[in-house]
Amino acid sequence: MLYKLYEMQRAMVEPFADFALATSKLYSAPHSALSQLPMAPRMAAGFNLLYRLGKDYEKPEFNLRSVDVGGVDVTILERVEIDKPFCELRRFKRFSDDPETLQAMLSQPVVLIVAPLSGHYATLLRDTVQNMLSGHKVYITDWKNARTVPLSEGEFHLDDYVHYVQEFIRYLQDRYGQCHVVSVCQPTVPVLAAVSLMASRGEATPLTMTMMGGPIDARRSPTAVNNLAETRSIEWFKNNVIYEVPSSYPGAGRRVYPGFLQYSGFVAMNPDRHASSHYDYFKDLIKGDEASAEHHRKFYDEYNAVLDMDADYYLETIATVFQEYKLVKGTWEVRNPEGRPELVRPQDIRGTALLTIEGELDDISGSGQTRAAHDLCTGIDAEQRQHLEVPGAGHYGIFSGSRWRKIVYPQVRDFILAHQPASATQASAAGHAHSVSAKPTPAAKPSAEPAAETADAKAVNSAASHAAAYADHRPAKAAHNHRGSRKIKT
Repeated sequence: MLYKLYEMQRAMVEPFADFALATSKLYSAPHSALSQLPMAPRMAAGFNLLYRLGKDYEKPEFNLRSVDVGGVDVTILERVEIDKPFCELRRFKRFSDDPETLQAMLSQPVVLIVAPLSGHYATLLRDTVQNMLSGHKVYITDWKNARTVPLSEGEFHLDDYVHYVQEFIRYLQDRYGQCHVVSVCQPTVPVLAAVSLMASRGEATPLTMTMMGGPIDARRSPTAVNNLAETRSIEWFKNNVIYEVPSSYPGAGRRVYPGFLQYSGFVAMNPDRHASSHYDYFKDLIKGDEASAEHHRKFYDEYNAVLDMDADYYLETIATVFQEYKLVKGTWEVRNPEGRPELVRPQDIRGTALLTIEGELDDISGSGQTRAAHDLCTGIDAEQRQHLEVPGAGHYGIFSGSRWRKIVYPQVRDFILAHQPASATQASAAGHAHSVSAKPTPAAKPSAEPAAETADAKAVNSAASHAAAYADHRPAKAAHNHRGSRKIKT
């Protein structure tokens, strides 16, 4: 019922939001008579703020069109490599007609960025992707809004999340022979489980795991998020935050944790900060400070865009991670695609280096929660494990903003390079000789495509012998055919 009431309220507010935008333009347009009134700037700013408070925020675009690689402007084409019912494996393919740049990109590390499925879209990691593209082949998990997934696609469980991560890792290993994994916040737990299970089976594991601000052990330095999960029973969550998707969406009837409830929780954690930010936006509009106003708009266009999560996945995450602490207690069992339970044993990981990152002021994943991965991964040699605490950084600061660009990214880059095969390190390092910047530019020129595709083909051929070694450990059925998914070819 709550979801239907929310949709009714949204439908009622939308015309008023459009009216507020139109009125704001009437008071701000240079040739409008209303813009000449004494209070016009304040009226325009006020109506603009009302519009932004009432408008509906859709999924943003990554909008990364080019990146600087070794001083050369390289065009980026975004495409979906694997389309699963609840997630897309998205690639940011780079194109260039400069031979030296192509050679450098050919040998650069392959990185799978596992984005969180916790209310926001993967575009929240735009800054992360932007910097990584300067020296890496970048793939990211782009999770779908559960309200857009028809009931015919079945349920989605925490175990399925683990399977998705394993499938994407195997896909990259098949294509390139090796890969690195970076997980941000929520996915640190299922990623650790995925790699642990692969190691227990004797499969090849990623060269490195970088875990940033995640609740590996939610008992350490508990935050408001942890306290809520601990003080409420699973039954309480089922009865109070799980609702069916209304009939107006493709996923009608699916039980979900609505994104608008998650968003309300985000805002409730720091209401004064958000109120102050909106008031500053109002003042910036009055002053004509368009740069500051646009910065506000970009942040909240991303922050206010939320997605629904499948109820089974959400409830199982609450129970496994925040209530029963199954990972750190060694009691977590994940059912494999054949339906057999397998115990998650992080101590079985040996050939994967580990880097954990925490923000000093993180109010979502408290101090020590991510670092706990080192206590679990005892099979990894001490010299293969590193930890970084970022001074003055909050949760978002470790993967976005100036601290990410100046402090965290250089550490992540160097850690990955240190564990990349020696034959690839020199070429990859050359891609970092110049400063990093990604910006919106015109689309790729057709003439650049063949060169990039040729480089890609060479990478596939060079990886073929390595990929064969892992074939015996993969499920007999092709993973990207699972439950109607498909691989998009270009």
